[in-house]
Amino acid sequence: MSDFAAIILICIKSVTQDACDETNAVDVLSKRVSSELACTNGWQEVIARGALREGLASDTYIKTVCRRIPDGQ
Repeated sequence: MSDFAAIILICIKSVTQDACDETNAVDVLSKRVSSELACTNGWQEVIARGALREGLASDTYIKTVCRRIPDGQ
């Protein structure tokens, strides 16, 4: 069974959600998770423990992308 990567993008509010990706995010984090469902909530702990939580919602937002990690990687 393949794992997934929850790619956590921190984007400024002037960037639309469709345009928010790794190339224009102000920060990119990732967390290995065991399922697609975990991608939707796997990032909360990462953000809650980091310094990024202070500026969220005032001028930035979070977007999560889920990617399958090929077996053996």
